[in-house]
Amino acid sequence: MEQMPSDDIRTEQARKLATICYALYAISCIIGITAIAAIIINYLKRDEVAGTWVASHFEWQIKTFWYTLVGAFVSWLLMFILIGFPMLLAVGVWAIYRIVKGWLALNDGKAVDASKLV
Repeated sequence: MEQMPSDDIRTEQARKLATICYALYAISCIIGITAIAAIIINYLKRDEVAGTWVASHFEWQIKTFWYTLVGAFVSWLLMFILIGFPMLLAVGVWAIYRIVKGWLALNDGKAVDASKLV
């Protein structure tokens, strides 16, 4: 019979995973591809972190990934009328803001309100 880890250990493991994902998302601002590894981790470990305050960070990261992807896609579509360039810059700044805000909250041991976009 498999023994469940205590809540403190489970929360600490979840916190470490969220930290890894924030790092992968931050690196993706330069490299790009590491966000794919982060989103896979977010979805694979989502059930394991459920019920902890860290679960809000997983939701925050998932929403950040998808909204950034959609924003980048729309920006690329609008490149031909030149509005796409400033839009892409705005999407990038917004994504960096979300990564920093979430990572700082995680570092402080606080949940984030994943229902908010900003």
